[in-house]
Amino acid sequence: MGLENVGVQINPVEGMRVMKQKVERVFIFGMDGAGIFVKDTPTPYLDQLASRGAITYDAQAVMPSISAQCWGSMLHGVPAEKHGLTNNIAGQEKYPLNSPYPSIFKITREAFPDAKMASFTTWRPINNGIIEDGLDIHKDSSPDADNTEAICTYIDQNPDVKLLFVQLDDPDISGHKHGFGAHSEGYLEAITRSDRYIGMMLEALERNYLVEKSLIILVTDHGGGGVRTHDHGSDHPHDMTVFWAVSGPGIEAGTVLTELSIMDTAAVVAHALGLEAPVTWEGKVPQGLFK
Repeated sequence: MGLENVGVQINPVEGMRVMKQKVERVFIFGMDGAGIFVKDTPTPYLDQLASRGAITYDAQAVMPSISAQCWGSMLHGVPAEKHGLTNNIAGQEKYPLNSPYPSIFKITREAFPDAKMASFTTWRPINNGIIEDGLDIHKDSSPDADNTEAICTYIDQNPDVKLLFVQLDDPDISGHKHGFGAHSEGYLEAITRSDRYIGMMLEALERNYLVEKSLIILVTDHGGGGVRTHDHGSDHPHDMTVFWAVSGPGIEAGTVLTELSIMDTAAVVAHALGLEAPVTWEGKVPQGLFK
C-alpha cells in the first residue's frame, strides 16, 4: 500500500442515522506539532472528516507545550503538573499503574477486560513511558510511513479493536528542522503528508465498515514557532493553540466547539465508550458535543 493509492472517500452519513448509532470503538489519530497550521496547507482528509462532525482551531495545549506533557495530558486527562511527565521521564521510566491519574487505556481495560487495544507511535516514549505497561495493549513504534502500513494491516486484521491511538511525528520533526509556521514550506509539506497517511487509515476503516459506529478524533499536541521559530514549549499562542476534530455517532455535522483543552480528549473517549471518567481527571466533555 503506498501513498499513490490513497483514494478514500468517506461516505456521508445522514445526521439522524449517526445519532441513533452506538459508539463501538474509538480511533485517535494524532499529528505531533501541527498546531493550527493545518489551515495553511492542504489537509483534505482532515477536512472531510471534520465536515461530518466538529472541528476547532482554538483548542489549547498545556504548559509547557512539549510533547510528553501534552500527550500525557491528552491521554491522562490532567495538566502536566499532575501527571508529572516530561520528555526525559517518559523516555526512561514506566508510567505507574497505580497512578491516581490513569490513562484512557487503563480505564478502558478495566471496563472491557477482553477488548483489543492498540497504540502506534513514532515517538517511542509515548508507548514506553506515557501509556501504562501491563494492560495487554498492542504497541508499535516505527517511522511514520512504516507505522501507517502497520496500522492499516492491524485494522484489517482486527476490526473489533476497541481503542486505537496513533501519533505521527513528521510535522514536529520538520518544524524543528525547517521552522514551524505558515511560511515554512518543509513543515507544511510534512503536515500534508501526515494527512495523507491518515487518509490511508480512514480508508482502512471504510473498507472494514467501521466508520458509522466509531468515534474518530483527529488531534495534535502542540504547535510551534512562537518564541523560537524552530522550537516550542512556551505559552505563545503559536505554541499553545491547536486544532481538534471529531466525528461519529451522536455528533452533528457543523457542531461548534468552544473552550476546549487537549485534556478533554480523555473525557470525550470515556463518554463515547460509556465509561465513567475518574474523579481525578480535570478534562471534561465539551458542552454540546454529543447530541
